[in-house]
Amino acid sequence: MTGIVEIEELLKSMSPEIRGGEYAFCTVGGELADYVHLNPLATYIEAEGLTLILAVETAEKANIPYEGKYKQITLTVHSSLEAVGLTAAVAAKLTAYNISANVVAAFYHDHIFVQSEKADEAITALKELAK
Repeated sequence: MTGIVEIEELLKSMSPEIRGGEYAFCTVGGELADYVHLNPLATYIEAEGLTLILAVETAEKANIPYEGKYKQITLTVHSSLEAVGLTAAVAAKLTAYNISANVVAAFYHDHIFVQSEKADEAITALKELAK
């Protein structure tokens, strides 16, 4: 099953939804295997360290520091990894509302992490974009 490539179709087909819970972006040393038991939502290995996206409660229980709390908004449209312009369109719309966008592209959907206190406003902005 291939995803949608055309930007106009992606925008009109997306239905952004806030997922439950709050997340923290954390950076740690060591190997991913050292943190698998924390069940991270996502991980990324950078030269400076391992990034974990964890539920806030998990980060706190494990005493892993973080700087902010984020809500996950999923663009519930199957976007192709080869689609051009979706991330730019989303970032531009959220920029107009002064909301930072931390984008994670997975196989089926794009996920936008926004500051928890701005999540409802971000949904409003993204729904405007989908019109």
